[in-house]
Amino acid sequence: MDCLKCGTCCTAPDIKALKKPLGVRCRCLDSSGLCSIYEARPDVCRRYRPDELCLRIAASTLEERVARYLGLFGLQPDSTPD
Repeated sequence: MDCLKCGTCCTAPDIKALKKPLGVRCRCLDSSGLCSIYEARPDVCRRYRPDELCLRIAASTLEERVARYLGLFGLQPDSTPD
C-alpha cells in the first residue's frame, strides 16, 4: 500500500526516538503533512509501512484520523511531553 501522506503516523503514536508523546503532532511534520527530516528520520520511522489501518482510520482531517487511531486502541493523547 502506498503512503496516504496524511500525517497520522507522525501524530497518533508516540515516537520515543524523537521524544514525541502519544497523540501530539511531531515537530518534524511540515505544513504539507510530510516529514521535514525524512532523509535523517529515526529507524522506527524508516521501518513503518502503511497498511489497512490507514484505510480504517481515514477521515477528512488529521484530528479526526488521530482520534480514530487512538480510539481503536483505547488510548488518550498524552497531556505532558517527556
